[in-house]
Amino acid sequence: MKAIQFEKSIPRYLLSKAIGRWHRPAFWGRLSCLRYREVDVPQLPGDDWVRVKVRYGGICGSDISMITLRDSPSVIPFASFPFTLGHENVGIVDEVGRAVTGVEPGQRVVVDPVLSCEPRGFHDLCPACRRGDFSLCRNFTAGRLAPGFIIGTCRDTGGSWSPYFLAHRSQLVPVPDGVSDESAVLVEPFSCSLHPVLRHPPADDHTAVIIGCGVIGLTVVAALRATGSRCRIVAVARYGFQAEAARSLGADVVVQERGTALYERMAELLGAKIHRPPVGKPVLEGGAQVVFECAGHDDALDDALRFAGHGGRVVVLGLASVPRNVDWTPVWMKELHVAGSFLSGGELREGKPVRTAHIAMELLAEGKVDLASLVPHRFRLDDYATALSTVMARGRERVIKAVFEFP
Repeated sequence: MKAIQFEKSIPRYLLSKAIGRWHRPAFWGRLSCLRYREVDVPQLPGDDWVRVKVRYGGICGSDISMITLRDSPSVIPFASFPFTLGHENVGIVDEVGRAVTGVEPGQRVVVDPVLSCEPRGFHDLCPACRRGDFSLCRNFTAGRLAPGFIIGTCRDTGGSWSPYFLAHRSQLVPVPDGVSDESAVLVEPFSCSLHPVLRHPPADDHTAVIIGCGVIGLTVVAALRATGSRCRIVAVARYGFQAEAARSLGADVVVQERGTALYERMAELLGAKIHRPPVGKPVLEGGAQVVFECAGHDDALDDALRFAGHGGRVVVLGLASVPRNVDWTPVWMKELHVAGSFLSGGELREGKPVRTAHIAMELLAEGKVDLASLVPHRFRLDDYATALSTVMARGRERVIKAVFEFP
């Protein structure tokens, strides 16, 4: 079968890094670290595993960051090469190990991609996994699997940018009949947004600012409304089509201004006083009770710290990178609480941990949210160059979520 893999090659890295600054297709061209190649159909590594036949494999912002070589070097030890990309997924169970119960061949599933203690063969779970914080597992580089936070970064499991990949029984989330494939493929990013919303819920009389209206920012809006929050949501979007989507999912106000105009508008909306230092960005005195940073770049993080009110909370969902132009003064001056949110984990229900992905699927099945409209762009795997070019031109192409589609 064909798969899109990422390989570790210093010469390819240096060459595509240099050329890619001026010619983006170099990041997925013939001399890049990205390889479209023939690989073996993966075989079950144990009786508690299944093989999934992919229906849709999502193209995530983290995949694009990896392909364009913008990832922080800090994440490299938590991957094993060459790996097949793709962690957003929906598919059909193709083969079931003898110890797997509750799912049958032919059943639709989504796979929670986190490769924590159970998939790695640990019966004595680490403290984080025991309490359901699977994204904080201490064993991402240990056990019976090669290193990798998630499927799509581990060479042993494969990923959803191929017709088949492997999953442990603990990762399976059955898809109810009433949930479309288009919604189901977004369970993983929806879970990544639902996780921080459940951990840092704004009060109903609070204002929540969401910076970035890509799929993560939009699903933060969706998660707030699906969980019943009546807080005031102010979303900062770059493109008009993102603004439309944010409003349709429940944002009260969508801001599209940029530069100084953005700060003037945010000061007005947040009831804050605006100050202009001799150099640098404006400073807000006052601000929102919680800010979700969902864009994953320096400017967005810098803005998030400035838009938070005194004693407020900034939740960083944006992608791993090395921030170089962030002024951390507001953290000190406003006594801010800054929290990271990595992948999705488990949430406590009646004192027991439940995977965030199961809660996300429940919300979809109950009709609390429908995400299918966010998936208008679909590509064959062999058309990956067009797919990646389209995603990189998201403003012109009106891309929120693009997926690889398999027959």
